[in-house]
Amino acid sequence: MADLAPHHRTLLGRATIGDQLRRHARTQPHKVAFIAYTGDGTRTETTYGALDERANRFAALFAARGIGRGGRIASMARNSVDVVAAYYGALKIGAAFTGINPLYREAEVAHQLDHSRAGLVLVDDAFAAVLPEGAARLHYGPEVDALLAGQRADEPEVELDENDVALIVYTSGTEAAPKGVLIPHRNYLASTAPAWGWGLQTGPADTWLFVMPFHTIAGLGSMTSLTLMGATLVLPATADPATAVQVIGRERVTVIAQTPTFYIALAAQGAFGPETVGQVRRCMTYGGQIPPHVVDAWSAAAPDVLWGTYWGQSELSQLGTVGFFRTLDDVPGGDPTWIGKPVTHLEIRVVDADDRDAEIGELICRTPSAMLGYLDDPERTDQVFRGGWVRTGDMVRVDAEGNLFFHDRVKDMIKSGGMNVSSQEVERVVHGHPAVERAAVVGMPDPYWSEAVTVFVVVRPGHALTGDELVAHCRAVLATYKVPKAVHLVDELPVDPQGKVLKRRLRDAAPA
Repeated sequence: MADLAPHHRTLLGRATIGDQLRRHARTQPHKVAFIAYTGDGTRTETTYGALDERANRFAALFAARGIGRGGRIASMARNSVDVVAAYYGALKIGAAFTGINPLYREAEVAHQLDHSRAGLVLVDDAFAAVLPEGAARLHYGPEVDALLAGQRADEPEVELDENDVALIVYTSGTEAAPKGVLIPHRNYLASTAPAWGWGLQTGPADTWLFVMPFHTIAGLGSMTSLTLMGATLVLPATADPATAVQVIGRERVTVIAQTPTFYIALAAQGAFGPETVGQVRRCMTYGGQIPPHVVDAWSAAAPDVLWGTYWGQSELSQLGTVGFFRTLDDVPGGDPTWIGKPVTHLEIRVVDADDRDAEIGELICRTPSAMLGYLDDPERTDQVFRGGWVRTGDMVRVDAEGNLFFHDRVKDMIKSGGMNVSSQEVERVVHGHPAVERAAVVGMPDPYWSEAVTVFVVVRPGHALTGDELVAHCRAVLATYKVPKAVHLVDELPVDPQGKVLKRRLRDAAPA
């Protein structure tokens, strides 16, 4: 191989995320990668061949701006094909990509740009005003289009390695300040994408409704896995449930993955029914318990639908466990906290506070998908990698067959009257009341109980509920110390862009 240029010698056996897009462009150039809608209803299709060409132009543009291997590029935008092309363009030249939450304000944006050391930020015009003055920026739209037109469309000749950082994903911050999770290329090629194929039963024939925002691991990570496998992704202009139901029917979407909040909202739409969702084959859900009445509504509208429950986290490059069911009767033990079994690349233990194997305890993991660490935070990296395992911070129960049941976040366990109370267990009972649409349970400081079990409830439309009625419902099922000491009826629960409840905000905002 002495006559091969270094770049070609590298390509001979290289495995990076951008390499797979190049392969798709060669083997299935006309396969539709994305169907995207704009706010005015315009519909566009982008093939894998076209996506690869645009990614190469982005790569050339970034290189011309002085970004290279080891650099960082940020994006603050709504989901679009150009965000995907910019992401792949960054990865093709060895730069890492980080997405910024479009809901962030000036101080939050400045912190992420400074912490990630992004050399360039791409931004939608709607969010440009919150960028720090002097930040190197490009605007999605005509400005980028004009610049890309003059760039080369061929594959960049860059030396890369599978251990280079591809993603810097900031944790959702539901409990504390976001951390920058460093994820290399190899995690997806060696572990995460194969686990999606074997565990989530995903392949090129799937058409996914994709509403997960690209600044999250659910959004950026899922997009990566799905495009690596050559699936088709549908990007609606908005996550509005009424629009989503129409798009699901029009594009004959076969797979949806979202939090319970989204499925609840879809089932409440007037257009929801066999004509719009009847062809859906898999509904994947994460980040909470799916209420029984929602499962029933979907089963009536899409009789062949297979529900999937899965769990993961940024530190594991997203996917960890998965399980499937058609009705709640299929769930082991009838326990809706079931999160399935580990995917093939995940080695787990459930341990107590002294690291002894336990039936209920913290889930710890080893996997080729483990992050490299937290950016510029060796102390917290050492804590989460203690003993050579990823400490997930999630409490689970494991049964004799290896099924895992989400018990609680370690930090969400409620210490009430000297007893441990799982907020998830109480939430499961509260969701069993027919008038409850959505609920969240937290521990509030209390001089007598230490922490008082407190529930926040959104009542289903057309139903009535009082706090006393809900307490009586819980008292019939739960031990006395687990019964809520306070009930707050609210119009909505605070959630992050993925629909996960922000319990720290509930604690901060609870009435005295």
